[in-house]
Amino acid sequence: MDIQTMTLSPSAAARVATIAAKQGKPAILRLSVEGGGCSGFQYKFGLADAADADDLAVKTDGVTLVVDPVSLDLVAGSVVDYVESLGGAAFKVENPQAASGCGCGSSFAI
Repeated sequence: MDIQTMTLSPSAAARVATIAAKQGKPAILRLSVEGGGCSGFQYKFGLADAADADDLAVKTDGVTLVVDPVSLDLVAGSVVDYVESLGGAAFKVENPQAASGCGCGSSFAI
């Protein structure tokens, strides 16, 4: 598995670092994919205490993005970004494998 199959943007890394520092946790963001959402699959984000042995781990500015092998099949090649707009702020996944997505960007179909 190529270590460069995922990218964590500098803005996403900065936001994860801020959240992790406030919660006293390691700066490790776990991205996983679950069934559901309005388009079939949905992204799930959370802070992790550590990476699992079979996770893909990508570092940006001292922050680690981890993805399990099953989820990686659905998000390989993606960029995880953090965007702020008038409508709010959120982590956003730019997934080249997604054939369609919902308006809010939290779910997708392949």
